[in-house]
Amino acid sequence: MGDVMGDVVGAAMDAMRRPAAGRVAVIGAGVIGLTCAWRLAGAGHRVLLLDDGGPAASQVAGGMLAPVSEASFGEEGLARLTLAALRCFPALVADLAGSGHGPVEQRSHGTLTVGLDPDDRLALDRLTAFRNGLGLATEQLSGRTLRRAEPFLSTSASSGVLAVDDLSVDNRQLLTALREAVAAAGVEVVRGRACSFDRDGTRLHGVVLDDGRRIACHTAVLAAGAWSAQVTGLPAHAQPHVVPVKGHILRLRPRGARPSTAYLTRTVRALVHGREVYLVPRADGEVVVGATTEHEGFDLDVRAGAVRGLLDDATAVLPVLDELTLTETATGLRPGTPDNGPLLGWAAPGVLLATGHYRNGLLLSELTAQEVVGRVAGGAASALWSPFDPNRFARSTHPALQEASS
Repeated sequence: MGDVMGDVVGAAMDAMRRPAAGRVAVIGAGVIGLTCAWRLAGAGHRVLLLDDGGPAASQVAGGMLAPVSEASFGEEGLARLTLAALRCFPALVADLAGSGHGPVEQRSHGTLTVGLDPDDRLALDRLTAFRNGLGLATEQLSGRTLRRAEPFLSTSASSGVLAVDDLSVDNRQLLTALREAVAAAGVEVVRGRACSFDRDGTRLHGVVLDDGRRIACHTAVLAAGAWSAQVTGLPAHAQPHVVPVKGHILRLRPRGARPSTAYLTRTVRALVHGREVYLVPRADGEVVVGATTEHEGFDLDVRAGAVRGLLDDATAVLPVLDELTLTETATGLRPGTPDNGPLLGWAAPGVLLATGHYRNGLLLSELTAQEVVGRVAGGAASALWSPFDPNRFARSTHPALQEASS
């Protein structure tokens, strides 16, 4: 009898360790994890979404889809990737709407970038020359044209640069629509925090949660954002080089249920005495204000000084904000990497990284999901994604890490 019971228990343990055929676990329920889970399910995979219930960076975001106005020196490969992402992102919104999920507000008025003092304008001129050199579409606006485009801007903004192709999206509407789509697609949502991979040298058996449960799967997609490096069980060289980068978000709303005046038509990014701030309008008159500048570990506290600084900079750009009601202050942790580029590639047999999107998670969500679906199906890295393989951060070869460790 004891031998029989031992065999039964042993068989049960083996079944727990054995990956379910064709089952893919997506770790993380932010915009990257949700989009990957939905597209994987649509490709015929049995998908589990591991949701720890924690705050996703995509929940606390402005919703900018801005490859042109965010293109920066030394990030040419990232600019190419984000431009490709911009071209395919509207298909995500359209597919969600076609599936009955939404609405998702998407604005196509472009991004206006301004500098408030001579040094700010000089820095903006250098960036504009760099972006024009990459062939990105920008339009220089005089003070008069600027005032016609955005009449409520401060008179200190005497000129601006319009990135006509940039978009913006209501990030919270997008997340709601994706959650609905994931549920409708039959994705199994498992509540709990992934803490390690159950694997041997050649095979993934599953994912272990912090309460001891083991989730059997043959493939895991690590899309846990700023928390990705906390999931253990990968080879040392394959641990994702992701760190949390804190940002504050403010939401301001005109008084009254239906504001008669829109204070902004398009996203405005500004340099205010060298500090970056962005203002993103919503159709209901709300203005989202934010900046991402702090490296403080996993601290999510809202700092009074940061809120005061953001309000000061934002009202210097758009003085009428003083008349709006401050309805929300929040923080988010963006997943930063040494070169600001994402990580997408195999970290170990069965474990695919899709993380480190930093400020571009919303923008890169659909393009990331397309690549993940292809990789899970056995495809090779596409040319666009090849520069963002996680192995580029080997300490012996990557200058960004060498500099950080010196």
